[in-house]
Amino acid sequence: MLKAFIVDDEPLARDELKYLLLRSKQVEIVGEADCKEDALEQISSLRPDVVFLDIELAEDNGLELAKQLLTLNPTPVIVFATAYDEYALKSFELNAVDYILKPFNEKRIQQTLEKVHKMHRVPDENSPATPSSKPATPFGKIAVLIEERIVLIDCQEIAYLGSCEGKCAIKTLEREYKVCDSLTMLEKKLNLDQFIRVHRGFIVNIDHISEIQPWFNSTYNLIMKEGSSIPVSRTYVKDLKNLLGF
Repeated sequence: MLKAFIVDDEPLARDELKYLLLRSKQVEIVGEADCKEDALEQISSLRPDVVFLDIELAEDNGLELAKQLLTLNPTPVIVFATAYDEYALKSFELNAVDYILKPFNEKRIQQTLEKVHKMHRVPDENSPATPSSKPATPFGKIAVLIEERIVLIDCQEIAYLGSCEGKCAIKTLEREYKVCDSLTMLEKKLNLDQFIRVHRGFIVNIDHISEIQPWFNSTYNLIMKEGSSIPVSRTYVKDLKNLLGF
């Protein structure tokens, strides 16, 4: 059963969405709020699986709340539920799993719940429980904001992500992107079966590692297929060894 939280400043809209979610018999409504401050406090405490979030709140911006939710651990799946369709592209940047428009449609809600289940890997009640994982992009791409444009980058093409002096870069086989997101925020968007953090400032795509070179003080350097050398700090050596078996 999914645990859901609703953020909307319109009581009638909240009631309508609650009714449709409860009719699905797949959702437990654990809380609701009409403003950003109350929502953030309750969500941090209640730890819902999914947050249905309106964008235009009376005195707040739902997009700003979504950015704050991405810093939580565990991170809830975000579904924007709004009357405005002009924010759809912005939702990709915030890694929302879906974007539904008011007035709500029961069939459309059901489609959204199916997406949320896939993202959150919620087990069937009759199946053995398995640990849930962080939501990752369902499309094999990540959306990043670059010079006021939202760019979709194919995760298979990413060799590594790195940060230095407050800036973050995504290095692909063809080019390097300078992005506004922090490395921690980008990590939340990635499939962690494919990527691993090897240093405070680097996350690498394991499919693009060609060689592991021992370095001083029990550390290593990773030689990437595109030629870069990425350091592995002692903090992350054990994780790398467990993953690659050396």
